[in-house]
Amino acid sequence: MTAPKRVPLSVLDLATVREDHTSADALRGTIEIAAAADQLGFSRFWVAEHHNMPAVASTSPPVLIGAVAAHTRDIRVGSGGVMLPNHMPFVVAEQFALLEALYPGRVDLGIGRAPGTDQATAAALRGVSPYLTVERFPEHLKTLLGLLGDERVPADRLSATPAAESYPEVWILGSSTYGAQLAAALGLPFCFAYHFAMSSDVDGALRLYRDGYQPSPRFPRPWVMVSASVLAAETTEEAQFLAGPSRVMALSLRTGRLGPMVSPETAAQRQLSDLDRAVLESLPGTQFAGTADEVVTALEDLADRTGADELMLAGAVYDPATRIDSLARIAKAWAR
Repeated sequence: MTAPKRVPLSVLDLATVREDHTSADALRGTIEIAAAADQLGFSRFWVAEHHNMPAVASTSPPVLIGAVAAHTRDIRVGSGGVMLPNHMPFVVAEQFALLEALYPGRVDLGIGRAPGTDQATAAALRGVSPYLTVERFPEHLKTLLGLLGDERVPADRLSATPAAESYPEVWILGSSTYGAQLAAALGLPFCFAYHFAMSSDVDGALRLYRDGYQPSPRFPRPWVMVSASVLAAETTEEAQFLAGPSRVMALSLRTGRLGPMVSPETAAQRQLSDLDRAVLESLPGTQFAGTADEVVTALEDLADRTGADELMLAGAVYDPATRIDSLARIAKAWAR
């Protein structure tokens, strides 16, 4: 028998807003989780970009990354991700070049193509500019790479920072074959968002990525990270109970009934229609919820199945203390 694949583990956070709490509480919770992840030896801590959502305070990754970096020491910090169609490439390049100058060698720029919100909010973000469109995503991505020092792409007299010592690590994020193929063509690392795309063809996407990979100066070989939503507790029953709010949140997103994250007690008492139950069966909220050993076994299987070079742990929970406890249990079991 071969030993289980022990790849680096990282953390993805949304700055979840709880019922009867504020955005400031959510952001403080994210910083507490990041500090714990740093002490526990996780590799990266990424924050997402979402807009106009009652349960998510992570609206501006560069701002939140700066706060997270200031409260951590060794862990890499970054975006999972910045939704590039919402922003001018030059603005994103300046923001992340500045972060890299402040925290050299620690900054990741994960780039996504989705809006991170509904279409009306996306229109408010982008205005009437014909430049900010999904169709121009590949062009804007290449512009961004050039601004961040990629010698393959001329920057056209623009500079994201006057005198760079180093540049952030750029990743492509995706949940389909499109992102995988684009990352392969540009020779960039790829993160597959398995935590919200379980039903998609992760194996096919990663096969396309690896088979089509074009080596680049910074990344001579393909590099894959796969995310999964996890929660570990003392018992399987407790983990399932604590995962209740994530299931309600997943259902709320799917049905358009948005609101702050409810408590585990509220989630357990919620009466669901047959239709809601059917929706939840396809949207589990938390994919792997159980004891640390159970979660680690599932992560080992995921790493083995996908050949991932890294795994990223997502997981929306009601209380930051629950998330910290879960990460501590997983880190301890993963180190065995």
